[in-house]
Amino acid sequence: MSRKPELKGRAARLARLLPAGSARGQAARAPFVLLVVLLLGGGLIGLLVLNSALSEGSFQLDDLKQRTKELTDEEQALQRDIDAYSAPRALQRRARELGMVPGGDPAFLDPDGRVKGSPSPAPAAATPLVLAPEALTPTSGSPSAPTPSPYAEPSAQAPTSATAAPPGTAATPTTAATPTPTPTPGR
Repeated sequence: MSRKPELKGRAARLARLLPAGSARGQAARAPFVLLVVLLLGGGLIGLLVLNSALSEGSFQLDDLKQRTKELTDEEQALQRDIDAYSAPRALQRRARELGMVPGGDPAFLDPDGRVKGSPSPAPAAATPLVLAPEALTPTSGSPSAPTPSPYAEPSAQAPTSATAAPPGTAATPTTAATPTPTPTPGR
């Protein structure tokens, strides 16, 4: 039988603190090693899951940034259209196309009922342009026929009715009867 070498000094004191059985030392190390392996494996799996979640979030963030950019561009284009349609010249042109005329001098009422200013009627238009319903819908029924826009210039629209005037003769514009305002006595 082999005998252990004698330890001296500090090593002897440390040896007395440790258990003497080697099998018992091996048995005590197994759960510790298993615990360390499980902790390392769990940590690696946790890091992989965290990395995957961060990558997925990064892709979603990129997609949302791209979508935000597209929507911002679309909003700016729509705002430009709104600004173009609400410009004074565009409103005036559209009003004239609808047969509207500029109003005359306004009159104002005081709280006590007196009239301030001298009201005057709007000047009558020479020939107001009124779009017939058939001008807004295609007459041929084919989907390839262009639909005239009510916002287009009057000179740019081609006649769409079947009763177009022959070349060289003047066509009469379609007009609607416009009621004339009648002054109310006592007001």
